[in-house]
Amino acid sequence: MAAPLLAKLSESLGSPEPAVRLILSVLIGYPCALVYRRFLFHQPVTVLHLFHTLSGLALAAFNFGSQIYHSAVCVLVQFLMLRLMGRTVTAVLSSFIFQMVYLLAGYYFTATEEYDIKWTMPHCVLTLKLIGLSFDYYDGGKDPSQLNAEQQKAALPAVPTLLEVCGFAYFYGGFLVGPQFTLRSYLSLVAGQLTDSPGKPPNSIMPAMQRFGLGLLCLTIYAIFSPHYADSYFLTDEYEAQPFWYRCVFILLWAKVILYKYVSCWVIAEGVCILSGLGYNGVDQNGNHQWDACANMKVWLFETTPLFTGTISSFNINTNAWVARHVFKRLKFLGNKILSQVATLLFLAIWHGLHSGYIICFSMEFIIVNVEKQIQALVKDSPALTKLANSPFYPLIYAVQQFIHWLFMGYPLVPFCLFTYDKWLKVYSSIYFCGHLFFFAAYLVLPYLRKALVPKDPQQREKKQD
Repeated sequence: MAAPLLAKLSESLGSPEPAVRLILSVLIGYPCALVYRRFLFHQPVTVLHLFHTLSGLALAAFNFGSQIYHSAVCVLVQFLMLRLMGRTVTAVLSSFIFQMVYLLAGYYFTATEEYDIKWTMPHCVLTLKLIGLSFDYYDGGKDPSQLNAEQQKAALPAVPTLLEVCGFAYFYGGFLVGPQFTLRSYLSLVAGQLTDSPGKPPNSIMPAMQRFGLGLLCLTIYAIFSPHYADSYFLTDEYEAQPFWYRCVFILLWAKVILYKYVSCWVIAEGVCILSGLGYNGVDQNGNHQWDACANMKVWLFETTPLFTGTISSFNINTNAWVARHVFKRLKFLGNKILSQVATLLFLAIWHGLHSGYIICFSMEFIIVNVEKQIQALVKDSPALTKLANSPFYPLIYAVQQFIHWLFMGYPLVPFCLFTYDKWLKVYSSIYFCGHLFFFAAYLVLPYLRKALVPKDPQQREKKQD
């Protein structure tokens, strides 16, 4: 009965059935959270772990059928590693290698040239959870003085039980699309500690509904405009026949629309976490309760920032924080920040999949971010540019900045979404590799601009600024 209904719903919405199943599964998280709040909040933790495990497994089965065994195998192996290997570097490395190899093997055997919703999609989220679990258990054996604040907050004082690991892995608010959170946070949730009313379910219904409403708005925008900005249009003769300016503007608008697919899912999933209490983040300096512990999007920043770094900071926040905590900062021993950054972006590219488009996307991100930082430093150090940036012409400057920002946000997204080199190379050729040329030229010209616009004498620079 369910299959024909889903097929009809999929046909009426004009969306593939796997996509409809996914969004329905994310939405089902809300009644799951309500059941937890109304009937289970005061139940023993064993009952809560079972509820979270079984509800997550049910969602996995609804989406991927018998292929849920992939996640079960990885969860069980991870638990055995913690139990048998203890708090050792060997355990961390074994976990990292096993989980990443399993994920990449999944990509290898299931990958197509299209974006498919299959078991590897939630599995990439699970992979980070389980690798992070091994790091947090390892950190729990160190002296707190050896850990930074983030590590102290996530470190595990004792080995978790299998039921705790399963509840953590399959929690309905984060299993399918994220966000990332630590086992310590999950254990605080089931202990009833993540609430603004001690001993009672959190007063989080309104904050959750606000995120739910915002997520539905973003989903609606995507549903309305995505048919007009399909990835496949890039590969048509019609696109190639358009004027150069049109092709560039299409990339800009396409990028803006396509990202709402991710924004909507993450914001709706965040609402589930807030409703359950997992999103509770204590109080701010004014004593107001915060519900952003599981925020994966800063939507206002995403919409208004004219900077590439601003968009990156607003997008997929918890995954970026995970990578910073477990990859970038732990590569400190390399003694080179640029090398650590390159290794981190390489990890992100491989984690996303085996297609060449991911490597191109994140290599372009590295170039764009570093050029932008050089431009920001130039504006800051140049009295003339600082004065111009603070002049009445700033609204015009902002508009130009936003155009450049979104054009070159879309530029690296082309290979990210088209995957294979024959496709993204065709698109880049049609716009004459303008992004590569622009940033290569900026890289060459910026040193000369710095010499021309920035006073060499610091005292002279301060005097000009005054």
